[in-house]
Amino acid sequence: MSGDLQAVWLTALLAATTTLLLVPLASPLAWWLARSTSPSRSVIEAVVAMPLVLPPTVLGFYLLVMLNPESAVGSLWIELTGDSLTFSFSGLVIASIIYSLPFMVQPLQAAFRAVPESVLEAAATLGAPPRDRWLNVVLPMAKRGYLTGCVLTFAHTVGEFGVVLMMGGNIPGETRVLSIAIYEHVETLNYDAAHVLALGLLGFSFLSLWLVYRYAGHRFEVVRG
Repeated sequence: MSGDLQAVWLTALLAATTTLLLVPLASPLAWWLARSTSPSRSVIEAVVAMPLVLPPTVLGFYLLVMLNPESAVGSLWIELTGDSLTFSFSGLVIASIIYSLPFMVQPLQAAFRAVPESVLEAAATLGAPPRDRWLNVVLPMAKRGYLTGCVLTFAHTVGEFGVVLMMGGNIPGETRVLSIAIYEHVETLNYDAAHVLALGLLGFSFLSLWLVYRYAGHRFEVVRG
């Protein structure tokens, strides 16, 4: 069971890293999507939402092509770090950020849209600079969106399979996450071990959704322009 515990730890680390990195990355993008009237907004929204409909293996395949050691990005990464992005934890983080992007952006976008323009105008009239308006007005009013985004991003990353399999393979201690471990147990007919991990993920999924519905106070919905 030590190998499965290692997979649990690696999955939790991947999900936590992805969530923490997506908060600052997704916030300005979600704010722009919520407030912009640019004609290109719908195009950006479609690009952000693509992981919701794109088969994970397709996304994983193109990430594998773009980040392999012979690509421009992959070779630059090797020069800077000495490690390959493919079949590595770093590669899994990049893939997870892209794959889970809409699960962070869309709740934030909905939360930012709900901030009344009149409140921001009143804060500006009182002399609050943009930074203070963001910290003291926008963030408190969008806290439910951040809770929803963080919970869904973490849970979605935990459940990844196709993308992590294509990008990371099945390397114990490096890329063997829970979904891969379950698949491996089923493939070897070790159903008892698969049941233990699958039931754990089932309970975790329910708890994640309960937290969103109970404390975020609204359902996660795809944001439409």
